[in-house]
Amino acid sequence: MILLGFVGPWQVVIIIFAIVLLFGGKKIPELMKGIGEGLSEFKKVRDQQAKIDAEQEKKETKTE
Repeated sequence: MILLGFVGPWQVVIIIFAIVLLFGGKKIPELMKGIGEGLSEFKKVRDQQAKIDAEQEKKETKTE
């Protein structure tokens, strides 16, 4: 039975090996850069949405 919470060192080695085989050594830095930029953009949008939601809540409480 596979439990998602228990990933041992051999599983990590196998996963890294599979990633290197799929993408090649040259593509991995580009892939990581893309993931980093995507996460950065996601965080920006999330923070902007939180500000918008907070402003809307303030407006709703003032009108009530």
